[in-house]
Amino acid sequence: MHEIEETLEAEQRKVCAQCGAPREPAPAHFKVGASLNVRTGIVPVNWLRHPPPAHTTGWYLWGGEGDPSSDPDFFVPVHVWHLANWRREVIRFLGLGPG
Repeated sequence: MHEIEETLEAEQRKVCAQCGAPREPAPAHFKVGASLNVRTGIVPVNWLRHPPPAHTTGWYLWGGEGDPSSDPDFFVPVHVWHLANWRREVIRFLGLGPG
C-alpha cells in the first residue's frame, strides 16, 4: 500500500501545483463519500469538499447531471485506495482543499 500512497500523493501534488492551490492531503486510507453511480462510469463526476472531520477527506462525489440525492444512503463511504479502482482519474484531484 505504501507505493499506492506515494503515487496518490504525487498525483495530488501535481494537480495542486497546476492549479496554484495549496495541497490538503487525501490519504489513501481515509474515506470519501461517493454515490454508487460514480463506479459505473457515468459523467460528469461532481465533487464537493467540506472541511474534513477525522479519518475522512471531506470529499463527496456523485455522477450525472444535477445535485446529489437527499436520500441518506446516497453516499457510501469508500477509502481513497478503493476509489482508485472505481474511477482512477478522479483521485488526482483529491488533494485540492475545501470550497
